[in-house]
Amino acid sequence: MIRTTVIAAALAVTAAAAQAESVTYAFDPTHTFVAFEIGHFGTSTNRGRFDKKQGTVQLDKAAKTGKLDVTIDTTSINTGTEPFNKHLLSKDLLNAGEFPTAKFTSDKFSFSGDKVSEVAGQLTLLGKTLPVTLKASNFNCYESPMLKREVCGGDFETTIKRSDWGVIYGLNYGFPDNVRLIVQVEAIKQ
Repeated sequence: MIRTTVIAAALAVTAAAAQAESVTYAFDPTHTFVAFEIGHFGTSTNRGRFDKKQGTVQLDKAAKTGKLDVTIDTTSINTGTEPFNKHLLSKDLLNAGEFPTAKFTSDKFSFSGDKVSEVAGQLTLLGKTLPVTLKASNFNCYESPMLKREVCGGDFETTIKRSDWGVIYGLNYGFPDNVRLIVQVEAIKQ
C-alpha cells in the first residue's frame, strides 16, 4: 500500500513537472529592434530605433505564463540624422546623460491559443515607471536551422503618451503627445 502511494505521488509530481516547464530565451540582437514613430507637424512621420538592447524571456507554453526583462540603451538612438539624434538625447527629450537606459519588465503574458497575444508590464523611462501593454501582431516559435535551437519571437506594438513620462518638448508647437513603439523580437532558447 505504501509503495503504491509513493509511486502514485512520484507520477503526479513528474506529470506536473512535465506540464509546467519554464524555458529561458535570450534576445538575438541581430533580430531584435525597438523603434519609435511620432508625427511631425501633421505632414510626415519621424522614425528612429535604439541599436543596443538586451533582454531575456522566460516562457512556459503549457502553463501559458511568461516573464520578460528588457533593457534599452537610450544613448544608442539612431534616426539616420545626427543632429536629430543629438536633440533626442538632450535634456529636452530623453535626457540620456542622466537616464542612459530604459527598462521594460513583465510577468503578465496573455495567449490566444498557443501564441502570445499581449504582454502587460512596466516601462521605466526618465526614472518614472508606468504600465504599458504590448500587443502582438505576430508570434511564433521555430527550430532555427542555423542555430539548431528553438527561437521564439514576434512583432509587438503600443502607443504611449510621452508627457506621462515628463517629455513635453514641442507639445506647444503642435508635436503630438502620442508615440508609437514597435518592438521586433526574436529570442534564442538557452
